[in-house]
Amino acid sequence: MLWEQKVEFAAKSDIGFRRQNNQDSYGIHLAPDAEAFHQRGHLFLVADGMGGHAVGELASKMAADSIPHSYQKLQNLPIDEALEQAIIEANTGINTRGRQNHDFLRMGTTLTALVLSPAGAIAGHVGDSRLYRIRDAHIEQLTFDHSLQWELLKQGQMSAEEIFLYEPRNVITRCLGPEAHVEVDIEGAHEILSGDIFLLCSDGLTGLLDDNEIGTIARELPPAEACQLLVHLANLRGGPDNITVVIVRVNAPVGDIATPPPRPRYDDSGGLSWGWGLALSLLSIVLAIGVPLTLMGLRTALNYLLAPGLTLLGLAGIQIILMVWIWWNQRRERAKAPPVSAPKGGPYRYAEANMTRKLVGQLATIEHDLQQSAIEEGWTVDWKSYGTAYRDAKSSLERQQFSPALRSYGKVIDFLMSGLQSHRRSRAHAAKWGIPPREQSLPADTNGD
Repeated sequence: MLWEQKVEFAAKSDIGFRRQNNQDSYGIHLAPDAEAFHQRGHLFLVADGMGGHAVGELASKMAADSIPHSYQKLQNLPIDEALEQAIIEANTGINTRGRQNHDFLRMGTTLTALVLSPAGAIAGHVGDSRLYRIRDAHIEQLTFDHSLQWELLKQGQMSAEEIFLYEPRNVITRCLGPEAHVEVDIEGAHEILSGDIFLLCSDGLTGLLDDNEIGTIARELPPAEACQLLVHLANLRGGPDNITVVIVRVNAPVGDIATPPPRPRYDDSGGLSWGWGLALSLLSIVLAIGVPLTLMGLRTALNYLLAPGLTLLGLAGIQIILMVWIWWNQRRERAKAPPVSAPKGGPYRYAEANMTRKLVGQLATIEHDLQQSAIEEGWTVDWKSYGTAYRDAKSSLERQQFSPALRSYGKVIDFLMSGLQSHRRSRAHAAKWGIPPREQSLPADTNGD
């Protein structure tokens, strides 16, 4: 990556619908100049704390505050070693603080950090928060979940179906703080191309949205709008946990800097199609049968001896061609969505991140249900702005323009979610103080129809 490749970024952290406090933290630290960038790059991180009361909140905040400070001080170390050492020092600080107070004992936090540097993208990781890279129409998970489910997958003793059906999702096997020593995964350096999007998030997001949804929304929307919509969707699916997401888009270089053009990582056009397989098989059959028959037609003793051998050779050729063809196509399928692999070998998972009518249709359904609730319960909504965005969304969807429709539905849902959050605050205030929430009169033309 070059200093001239500026980054566009946004972050959002939300308490969710069921937690009393937000135990997530995040950090964004951009290099102020070219020299600082070449030495240490840009640093982004997400931490998800755990522990009763404010303990998890303290642990994640300590990680978010101490890691950038330590990382910048370790100027004599390469980027990957400095990042690892900074995370280890954060673990020591959290562990020490936890042992000083019985209420803080075994407090901990996950940590996923990303450095964008001239050497590429380097990640430091402990826990089950995640780092993704979105490129072209695919999303790649660059970190390995330190969770019971993923560890069982790595061992290969149970099928993925059994693991995800019977084993709890939220049991992590590694985090910062509880133990005096911690093993840190350092991943990369991964290649960075213009247009790449990196996304860091806590499991409050990934537990409720699949990779396809995350990748498509991050790819299609500006970072701030993508963060907002992703958090809204997680909340609308229950919001049982805190939700934090950081999105970073790497832009093309500013000025006349010569860089290689972005190239696709995946090429589905290079496989052997059924047509090629059939053609090669027919050619082998012709050679296996036609050539021996021709030789036998010459009616010489030598040719009678050669014909069976050539037939067997031709049949063996057919078998080899079919085996190679099957292997090649299986290889293509595995490249599209390989299973979880062992640590320190990422990317660990791939998924499509294509814009589809299905995704926009889901947003349209969510919007409709939210609108009905807003009308029935009297939420305070900016109905005028809502109506404009709704008409844009509906018109784009009717014209099969899915990307503009996604953006417009994101705005519509944002208006409605603002009303829902206000309504929830009013109800909480009424429950605490006995004052009923203020009623909101609704215009008749809420749809803009």
